[in-house]
Order: sequence, then structure tokens, then C-alpha cells
Amino acid sequence: MLHTKSPALERSMVIIMNQFKTILKFELQGYFKNKIFVGVTFFLVAVIALIMFFPRIKPLFAGEKKETAKLPIMLIALDAESTSSTMDHGRESSQSMMEFFTSAFSDYDIRIAEGGLEDIKNQISSGEAKCAFVLHSLTSYTYYVENLSMYDNNTSIADNVLQSIYQINAMTQSGLSLNEAERILQIPVEHTTESLGKDQMQNFFYTYIMIFALYMVILLYGQMVATNVASEKSSRAMELLITSAKPASMMFGKVIASCIAGLLQLVCVFGSAFLFFNLNRGEWGGNQTINSIFNMPLDLLIYMLLFFILGFFMYAFMFGAIGSTASKLEDINTSVMPVTLVFIASFLVVIMSMTEGNVDSALMKVCSYLPFTSPMAMFTRIAMSTVPFYQVALSVAILIGSVIGVGILSAKIYRVGVLLYGTTPKIGAMLKSVWKA
Repeated sequence: MLHTKSPALERSMVIIMNQFKTILKFELQGYFKNKIFVGVTFFLVAVIALIMFFPRIKPLFAGEKKETAKLPIMLIALDAESTSSTMDHGRESSQSMMEFFTSAFSDYDIRIAEGGLEDIKNQISSGEAKCAFVLHSLTSYTYYVENLSMYDNNTSIADNVLQSIYQINAMTQSGLSLNEAERILQIPVEHTTESLGKDQMQNFFYTYIMIFALYMVILLYGQMVATNVASEKSSRAMELLITSAKPASMMFGKVIASCIAGLLQLVCVFGSAFLFFNLNRGEWGGNQTINSIFNMPLDLLIYMLLFFILGFFMYAFMFGAIGSTASKLEDINTSVMPVTLVFIASFLVVIMSMTEGNVDSALMKVCSYLPFTSPMAMFTRIAMSTVPFYQVALSVAILIGSVIGVGILSAKIYRVGVLLYGTTPKIGAMLKSVWKA
């Protein structure tokens, strides 16, 4: 015997779907008519266009008379002790040392210092020279610089140069020719790297960009959902809306509308970036960073969209439910603070694991299955490591189940919360009201 749906149930389903479509359409129109939303989208597209076309327009800023950028001057000084004792070959030794320093410091204009130590210091202080090495011997020198940068690694390079010169001198004194000594020390080493899994460095940049985009969109649109609900509640329009539409239709309509708006904004930004990059691919040359960003594999893009949508729904439902409990619009930031802190904590865990290159740590594996952290944690592991498919499937299944459960619970909280005014209800009282409802 076939069981058919009753006419009343069918009419109820039709009414709910019509309400959902009406709310979805209304919310989307609100986003598309929002001047800030449209303006930010066009601004981001314009910035992306400027970046992608920069190699083409860069010569316009240089002017007609383009002068070659001058390299900063590095002075090399040999004091009396160094030339008389260790470097006993005189001018020939100085010339050889200049060749070594010129090869090692390609970003500098290497020159032999003229004058005494005070003249060298004055040239550095006046900005005529960037820095100077005063060599006391092949194993001792003083490095002079006006302001020592935290990224200045000139001394470590000079240490390697002087060690090489010292070793060559020791070999030549033992009977080897200069060419033989240089060939021994500078023998090239060939190597081949074969990665059986993922290349973390290759995938790092677009993984970081996608994680950061997910972070910004969830926080931005989640706050917008909570703010919209609270503003409707404060205007008392909710009392009319809640009696003419099902709470589930209203909640799901608002969340899905915000998700569609966020996705369309991301498509506009990243789609324009992809288009502008392909128009200027030749201008960027072999820039590995830019190329790695736009060479994302298709399967990884699908995973990114999947975790983005599920993660967005998870947090948007929670933001919407919390927004319905706020009595005043000013209370939104305080109300959503616990959810925001959880999301920020998961973001920091993922970013620190990425920078450390350890995306398969015990903490990341645990976060890959927690619905509040898995959208970012599991996606990062998929992009930068080798994750068995059953782990991915389990993470997605847990996340989908959690989204459905949180969505239903949020709709019930929404139904009760929007009709409560005055002080913000306590969690216990809210749960009792939801259970009775």
C-alpha cells in the first residue's frame, strides 16, 4: 500500500518554501542595494586590477628619463696588520679578495676604502657609503654601519667569504695552485627533490589567502546577520514578521542570503584577479609566488568551496541566534564575543601551524573534526599535507550534521528570542523556553 502525503502537509511545505523564497529574495535585494557592499566590492576589484596590471603601468611612473638605480656602496679596508702578516701577497691578494666580496655581495657596489678609519666612518655617517668592512686579518674584522637592521646578514656572508679565502691561501701554501684550490672549495653539488605528497611551500600562499578570506567573510557577514536580526527586533517589526512566516524560513533565508552575497563578492574579487592575471601573465614572468596562487588544483578549489559554505553556515546560524536574543543593537558586540573568540582561536591555531610547517600536529588533527574549527583546519591539512580520504569524509560528515543541528536549534532560539525584550535572557532560561517550544 502506497503512502502519500496528506494535502495539509503538502500545503504546509508549499507555504514554507514560498516564505523562504520571499525572505531570501528580500535579503539578497538588501545586500545588492547596500551602497557599502557594492562600493567595497568595486573597490576590491579596482585594487586587484591595479596590482595585476602593475608590471604594465610601472614604466609610466618612472618617467621618460629612467636612470639605473645605484647600488649602495660597501667599503673594504685592509689595515696595516692584515696586509703585512696574513695577506702577504700584496696587491694580488687585495684584488682576489675584492673578487670574492663582489661575487658574494651582488647587491652592493664594492670599493676599496681610501683614507683612514675616521674617513670611513664619516662616509658612512654622511650616507655616501652604506657600510664598511675593516679587515684586521682573514679571521678578524670590524663591521661598520650607520643603523644596524634586524635583517642585516652581511656579517654572516663575510664570514663565509673570509673562510673560503683562508682555506684557499692554506691550500696554495701547501703546494696547490690557486685554480685547483678554488675548484676544490667550489665544487658544485647537484640534488633532486621528489615529493611523494604535497609541496607545502608551493601551496602555502593560496592556502593562506583562502584561510584569511574565509576568516574575514565569516566575521563580516556573521556580524551582519546578527545586526540585521537585532535591528529588526529593536524596530518591533519582528512581531509582525514572526506571525506571518515560520522561524525556520526566516533564519535559513537570512543565512543563505548572506552566504550567497559573500560568495558572489568573493567570486567577483578572485574571478577578476584570475582574469587580470591571465591578461598580464607574460608581464609577471617567472614570479613563483604569483604563479602558485593562480595555479590552484581543481580538487582543492572544490574542497575550499565546500568547507567555506559549511563553515559559513555554522557560524552564521550561531550569529543569527545570538542576534535574536539581544535586546538592543548596542549589545550585539558583547553577545557575539564568545563565538567570535572561538573562531579567532581556531584561526590562530591554523596560521601558527602553517608558519611552523607542522599542519599534521595532534592539535590540528583534533581541530579537523571539531565543527567549529574543521572548516579551516581540515582545509589547511588537505592543501599542505596528505590526508586519507576517510578522514576528510568523516570531517565533512560531522560538519554537515553539526550545521543541520545548529541550524534547527538556531531557528528555535530565533523563534523565542525575537519576542523577548528587556534584559538579555540567560542561557538556562533560553534553553528551557526552546525545549518547551
